[in-house]
Amino acid sequence: MPAGSSPASVTRHALWRWATPQAETVLARRDLGAILRFHRHVHGQNQTTLGDQLGYDKTYISALETGKRTIDDVGSLRRIATTLRLPPHVLGITDAADLDHQAVIQFGESTVRLAEIARQSGHASEAVEELWPLVARLEARVDDGYAERDGLHLLARARVGLGVALGNILPEERLATAAHWTAKSLPIADYFGDPGFRSYALRMHGNELRKAGLRGAAVTRLTRAAALAPDRDARAAVLPLLARAAGALGDDHLFDTVVEECGHLLDDGVQHTSLFNPFALHEVKVRGLVTTGRIRDAIRLIDITPVLTTPVAPQWRVIELVTVGHVRLLGGDRTGAEQPLTQATAEGAAQRLPHQLQRVIRTAGQQLPDVAVTAAGHLHRLRAEMAA
Repeated sequence: MPAGSSPASVTRHALWRWATPQAETVLARRDLGAILRFHRHVHGQNQTTLGDQLGYDKTYISALETGKRTIDDVGSLRRIATTLRLPPHVLGITDAADLDHQAVIQFGESTVRLAEIARQSGHASEAVEELWPLVARLEARVDDGYAERDGLHLLARARVGLGVALGNILPEERLATAAHWTAKSLPIADYFGDPGFRSYALRMHGNELRKAGLRGAAVTRLTRAAALAPDRDARAAVLPLLARAAGALGDDHLFDTVVEECGHLLDDGVQHTSLFNPFALHEVKVRGLVTTGRIRDAIRLIDITPVLTTPVAPQWRVIELVTVGHVRLLGGDRTGAEQPLTQATAEGAAQRLPHQLQRVIRTAGQQLPDVAVTAAGHLHRLRAEMAA
């Protein structure tokens, strides 16, 4: 990159070439000549252009690349690393910023995992608080022109985690923000071409699109995620979300096909997870029957609740309670609907789930006005807290 130019002037493709396995091999050798040759290849430079960038003539660049000359001066090596946007340690030197970044990478994976545990435990706000600084730190480094493979991969996962956590705590009118963050992981996932990671990123993004009301786009992303899934367990992680999106879209054929496949996977002994288990799939099926116009089937199904075989996220229980209340109201059972909706209101407020409170308000409506008013009060307080 020419001295003084903006990182934005470097194409994403050229920048990310430093994150390829080939680049990792070159950097691991810590051979200045090989690094200079690779840099010219990535950026389409000749030796004269690179020399102008580094303040050397073409002959000296040629000597460095062939190993006829070496540079031992720490200041010169640090200047080369800074100019070429490379971590100083690949040239055998370190500085405080480089050591700090290595620490970020070392502990970043733990941060992402702990944030996911917090979200699954009903503490999505804490997950957001953990992930915001990590994402900001990693994005700033990329904006400065650095693109190590481990840093980009961690950034993609952190963006997904941040988007999903935001999808839990934001009200419906702001759920597009959650989808925006999960979408930012897709270019990195596509570039590296790992089917498992691409399936994961598309799965999480597709679900946030559904929640934001972009149902057709959600089905497209989730269908692709299922196709890319490298094994049955990965596919099982996609299918409940695809079924929900298909139901929300009103595509009864796709919904029935996916639900049937889920049943086959359950029968085949695919490992149960917090999402892929009989209890969670029961809620998906009930809601999908409603959205595809089969109310009577949904009413019959809510009286057949499967045994909870594996722990589910606390917010999933709230989702299920609202769905049960909705179906009971559709069947004319106000008394039977009041208890689950009241419980969903209390738990949704405790877990800070504005989207679920909005579902309660819509569901209760004029049939259960006291429940709707209580949920609206909790929602108002959550909005005030988020605005503060």
